[in-house]
Amino acid sequence: MQDQARHFLFLQGPHGPFFARLAGQLTAKGHRVTRIGLNAADRIFWPWRFTYQAFKHPQDAWHSYLDAYIQTHSITDVVLYGDVRTYHRIAVACAGAHQLRVHVFEEGYLRPYWITYERGGSNGHSRLMDLSVKELVPSRIPAPKGPPPPTNWGDLRQHVFYGALYHGLVLLGGWAYPTFVHHRPLPLMAEWKNYALRLLSLPWSGLRRAWDTARLLRRKQDYFIVLLQLEHDSAMQEHSPYQTHHAFAAHVIQEFAQCRNTADLLVFKCHPLEARTGQLRRDIRSLAKDHKIAHRVVFLGGGKLAAVLDRAKAALTLNSTAGQQVLLRGKPLKAYGRAIYSKPAFVSRQTTQRFFEAPKPPNRTAYRKFRQYLLETSQITGGFYASKGRSKALPKVVEKMLQDVDPYGP
Repeated sequence: MQDQARHFLFLQGPHGPFFARLAGQLTAKGHRVTRIGLNAADRIFWPWRFTYQAFKHPQDAWHSYLDAYIQTHSITDVVLYGDVRTYHRIAVACAGAHQLRVHVFEEGYLRPYWITYERGGSNGHSRLMDLSVKELVPSRIPAPKGPPPPTNWGDLRQHVFYGALYHGLVLLGGWAYPTFVHHRPLPLMAEWKNYALRLLSLPWSGLRRAWDTARLLRRKQDYFIVLLQLEHDSAMQEHSPYQTHHAFAAHVIQEFAQCRNTADLLVFKCHPLEARTGQLRRDIRSLAKDHKIAHRVVFLGGGKLAAVLDRAKAALTLNSTAGQQVLLRGKPLKAYGRAIYSKPAFVSRQTTQRFFEAPKPPNRTAYRKFRQYLLETSQITGGFYASKGRSKALPKVVEKMLQDVDPYGP
């Protein structure tokens, strides 16, 4: 099948030109590409008018429309970013009914220097969820310290820029796609404002994060770190028992207040793209005050993860990819949601209170093999947003997409 011309149908991708660049390289290999756009931003980021088809019907017509389109245009492959938004969930099911290959992209499981490429599903729908640690065997023994990360490229600023641009274009062109339903609960105007404010406040927020981190590291107390993710993140909404930061923080703070060890600190670190940092800070302070441990709870509005993890005693998360940075350091980790790394050899099965009192570390040797397996299969060096990251990733992405074998094997 690799030598035969295929027809790739692109749906929604990461903000920015990544999917257009990918389509161009597939075309150069002799394959057909088509894009179905759901909003004005999809159209702007797709430079070829004759291979673009706008979907302007109500969302409940999407399944029948896509089913007919696949048959009429002899689609062989479907390409999308994230598999849980309604349009994509339907597309995965529709493609499965036609026995098409589904190429799913996501942020890197080992971010920030990698992106994820899988077939059929990602995160809680990944094939990794059904594979035991014994089945996740790398082809070679990893180096004692693991593979070194590649040269850093500035992805965060470009990520925020393209997010602001994307939502601005969706708003401005909303009249042309009146039935489009956004996959996040926030109104589009609020989404655009969040990205725009983040972009404008990057210098100030960076200084604030650095100051808060420095203050924490000057303290001599041991601490547990809670790794928060974006509340609208599909991994949190679809694959965890808590759908709000408040509910998760309330549980963790209550359990921490009841444990016998009263010398440690509890540090909450929010995602660097979090738009509600101020509200989160107030909510967590209020919860800590209610349990009379305000002096033992610290809030970090983002910042460099490595420095605070190196000093941490252990970590807790729902299912953030940052959990893999904890395991790489051999530190105890408690994860509450479904995640590809949430296996008994890696994450603690202790109750939250018991974890605070005597956290159990992971099997570090097993985790290094798991990490090596990921690097050999679904993790591709590069990024979606910065040009340097795209240039690094795209040749390898095309190579993997054109292979008949799934990254994880038959």
